[in-house]
Amino acid sequence: MRKKKIIALLLLLVTALVPACAPKAIDYEQVSPNDKIVIRFSHVVGEDTPKGQAARLFAKLMKERTNGKVEVQVFSNGSLYKDSEEMDALSEGHVQMIAPALSKLSSLVPELGVFDLPYLYPNLDGYHKVFDGNVGKVMSNSLAKQNMVSLGFWDSGFKQFTSNVRPIQNPLDLAGTTIRIMPSAVLDDQFNLMQVKPVEMNFNDVYLALAQGRIHGQENTVSNIYTKRFYKVQKYMTISDHGYLGYIVIIDKRFWNQLPANFQKIMIETMNEVTEWERNQAVKIEQDKLNAIYNCSCIEIERLSVQEKAKWKQFYQPLYQKMEQRLGRAFFEELGL
Repeated sequence: MRKKKIIALLLLLVTALVPACAPKAIDYEQVSPNDKIVIRFSHVVGEDTPKGQAARLFAKLMKERTNGKVEVQVFSNGSLYKDSEEMDALSEGHVQMIAPALSKLSSLVPELGVFDLPYLYPNLDGYHKVFDGNVGKVMSNSLAKQNMVSLGFWDSGFKQFTSNVRPIQNPLDLAGTTIRIMPSAVLDDQFNLMQVKPVEMNFNDVYLALAQGRIHGQENTVSNIYTKRFYKVQKYMTISDHGYLGYIVIIDKRFWNQLPANFQKIMIETMNEVTEWERNQAVKIEQDKLNAIYNCSCIEIERLSVQEKAKWKQFYQPLYQKMEQRLGRAFFEELGL
């Protein structure tokens, strides 16, 4: 009899706890001018990367310029959500801001895939001109249809190759290896053309996969290679500048629409200021981190010449042709191609 009472008590306790464990409904009506507004900003890279530093600066300035009424809580290094989880977290209201790589949004906005083409522009100014012009507005409008408000385009920089197999000087030097990539049809096509097996993987899982030999290499910007210590578990690195890695800072549209107009204005003005700062800082950080990797003498480094880069770009022309057929000649002309 006593045993039955204990079981009944346990069942009653579990029943009482279930509602507490259930997901909470998100009330977008809770924001008022008199309330403190909390914005959870999740990203997956290190705090000392361009994105990491810019996110902290944005949070600091928003607090100062709203007298503490807007608090941007920054969660770096994938501490809150992995890169594969961020989009769902945003749509479900668990975070309000994210800054995913362009590649990760290309399934929603196919035009963003064009920025994964290798050697699209020879310098960062070419990308900035497009993002800050009509093409950037078109991308932002497309994201708005997906309940996302685009606040800014941030740089990480140009991507470089690392490998544990052999030095990389020609596109087919990676043939037969397994390389981690971000989710992107264009990146998948790029590495298939190089006779590589591309593997999609969460950014924060890459170091262990490299260390354990489950993948042979990866591509990334110098700041990410440095802060995630990829250079310590790889033998070879090539400064190829073959691809661009950029981010779009986005906020949930439903949350945005509930913000008071004066806070929206402050946020836009602050983001524009931080974006300019971030782009300049990205160049400085990339050079500083590259110097640090050189100084450690722990990885063999090659550097492609201008002539070698031209040969690589020619090798990738089938990707350009395929993308132009997909997106249309008019769009390519708008890109200045």
